[in-house]
Amino acid sequence: MEKKSKKEKKPVVEVNRDFCKGCGICVAFCPKEVLELDDHEKAVVKRLEKCNACTLCELRCPDIAIEVRSEEQGASRSA
Repeated sequence: MEKKSKKEKKPVVEVNRDFCKGCGICVAFCPKEVLELDDHEKAVVKRLEKCNACTLCELRCPDIAIEVRSEEQGASRSA
C-alpha cells in the first residue's frame, strides 16, 4: 500500500489592529512566543515560523482580534 504524503500546513495568524486593545493576554498565553506588543501596544506577529497553530491566542483574546488558520485549508480551526 502506498502512503499518502502529508502536506505541511503553514499557520497564518492575523491580528485585527482595530479590535486589539493591547492587553497582552495573547502574548502571555502563546507557548511559542510568536506574538509581541509593538510600540503602540498592539499585538503583532514576530516569529510566525515558531507558531504551532494551537490557537491559544485566538481563544483567549477578549476582543476577538486574532484569527489563526491554516494556509492550505484557509479556514479557522476554532470554527
